[in-house]
Formats: sequence, C-alpha cells, structure tokens
Amino acid sequence: MPEGPEPLDWTGEALDCSACRFHDRLESGQCGLGWSCLNDRYAKRIERFFLLNPELADENLSHPYFETRVNAARTASVFRLPRLMNDEDPAVRGMAVLRLPASHAERLIKDPERAVRIAVAHRLPPGKLMPMAQDKDGYVRLIVARRAEPGMLPMLSADPDPEVRAEVARRIAPAFLDRFRTDPEPLVRRVAARRRPALFVADDDIRVRHTVAEEGGRDELRRLVADPEDIIRETAIHRLAHIEE
Repeated sequence: MPEGPEPLDWTGEALDCSACRFHDRLESGQCGLGWSCLNDRYAKRIERFFLLNPELADENLSHPYFETRVNAARTASVFRLPRLMNDEDPAVRGMAVLRLPASHAERLIKDPERAVRIAVAHRLPPGKLMPMAQDKDGYVRLIVARRAEPGMLPMLSADPDPEVRAEVARRIAPAFLDRFRTDPEPLVRRVAARRRPALFVADDDIRVRHTVAEEGGRDELRRLVADPEDIIRETAIHRLAHIEE
C-alpha cells in the first residue's frame, strides 16, 4: 500500500514501472509503486527496495540519486565501497566510512563536511583519534572525548565546548579533576564534583555544592552543614545522620 509523499523520481518526474529494468520484480512483490522503489525520491521506499533486493545493491552504487547510493551502500559488498570514499555526496561518503574497515576512515579526517567527520570519529580506533581533537566542530570533538584513550583526555580538558569538557570530566583519571575547579561552566564542575566532591565543597555555585552534599563523604558533609543555602544544609544534615548511624 502506498505511503508517504506522492511517488516521484529524484527529479520530480512521475515514475514509470514499465520502463524500469527491474519491473519483473513487481509480480513477486519485491518492488511496487509508492512502496518499494530504488528510483523513488522517498528514502524509505529506497531502503525497502534494497531490503527486499539486497543482491542488486552492488550494481546501483553509481545511481545518479544520492539517497539510492546511500541505501545501496548499506547492503553492498564492502569490496565495492572504497570508490565511494570519493563520492560527491557527504551522506554516501559517510556510509562508506561506517562500513569499510577502520583503516579507510583516516583518509577523510579532514573532510569538509561535518557529517563525514562525525562518521570518521565513530569509526577510527581510539588510538588514532588524536588528529580529530582539534576539529572545528564541537560534536566531532565530543565523540572524540567519548571514545579516546584515557591518556589523551587531559589535552581536551580545556576544550571551548562545555559538553566536551563535561565528557572529559566523566572519564579522565581522578588525579586530573582538580583542573576543573576553575571551569567557567557550573555544569562541568558538577560532573567533576560527583567524582571528587572534596575539591568543590567551597564552590560558589549552589548546584555544584548540592552535588557535593549528595555525593560527598563525612568530611565534606560536616563542612556543608553550615552552608548558607537551606537545601544544601538539609541535604548534608540528612546524609550525615545516615552515615553516622
């Protein structure tokens, strides 16, 4: 049954099943107008076509429509994919990166398109991510922070993006957490405070000190029972009472 937008090809023209070289598959239900078609402009129909006809993926990697090439690349033999690393469309290049062996990804570390570099950051082995730590895109660097080997994290602790710094604070060795005491973003300091509460017991942000009250030990809690904020004093007193029972 047809679904989605009107069945048109990628140029906006009406589809003609009788002119398609795969029209013999209509009878078997492997394709159908408005449902499963590699020439449709609607990506879901293209995807369905290759799910039903995976053996046709290899021969459609040069299709003029990028969505068709992307979906063909999902299923095609990996031995056919290296040439797609030079495809004009970033979605196609990104799909090739995700499916090919990780060694191929290094070629596109400097790709001009963000989406491709995101795929590269997901695909490279952790030990090969160093060049991407200076990527201009914050989300690329966030992936690096999530996947990098622990020894690489200190160089990301001063990243301009607070999300990246927060991820570093979650993963970095505890000995390095003191460098986050002066981080300008309270939410980054909160992440660090969960791991080393004692460093942040005198933080000037109520959210950070409350994290200390929730996570700290006896010494931190005793200092917070005199905090000027009611909620922090109450949390500290409540937890301290349970610890000392």
